[in-house]
Amino acid sequence: MKTRDKILLCSLELFNERGERNVTTNHIAAHLAISPGNLYYHFRNKSDIIYEIFLEYEKLVDFYLDIPEDRPMTLDDMTFYLESVFDGLWSYRFFHRDLEYLLDSDQRLRQDYREFTRRCLAAISRIFEKLAEAGIIEAQPEALRAAMSLNVWLVITNWMAFLKTAHAEETYASLTLNELKQGIYQVLTLEIPYLTTAYRERVMALRENYRPFLPEREMQGCK
Repeated sequence: MKTRDKILLCSLELFNERGERNVTTNHIAAHLAISPGNLYYHFRNKSDIIYEIFLEYEKLVDFYLDIPEDRPMTLDDMTFYLESVFDGLWSYRFFHRDLEYLLDSDQRLRQDYREFTRRCLAAISRIFEKLAEAGIIEAQPEALRAAMSLNVWLVITNWMAFLKTAHAEETYASLTLNELKQGIYQVLTLEIPYLTTAYRERVMALRENYRPFLPEREMQGCK
């Protein structure tokens, strides 16, 4: 692996584990056992590293949301989209935990993220269209479909922040993939009013796979 790629991979690992604001370029260089000068040969600063990591994340999500146009959509497709998007959130979790700060810190990132959001909203809306064509949900007017798409996007992009604030006493690294994927339950809940009779039972059963749970200590405190 090239040094540049090692720097990106190591940075992503450290950002996810410790939080971006707790990691410096010196930390990254030390973790890789390279000199700071070697790191700066490839990246001028930490903002450049974060921007390159975002570009990789962007490509990943675009790949996940590649919607088949040559066949009807299935529940397996819907499950794949949800699982994949939340897998992407997990792999790049530092980004959505510090999103507002990161966007305020880099104009390039802010501009690109705005376009990224637009593409994601369009893809979500198309998924709802395809689900309606397949008879999984009822067809909705364009304005309602746009609102549904925005609500789904808000749940996806803010679920990390909810977990962070709901369990504020926890350490940064305590979040698990299973906890993150409980956000899928919330996304599927948004679809309930629009499910067709033929698919309602199956989607409700799928939704139960992601039902959020309280940590054991919280459940004991509620007794």
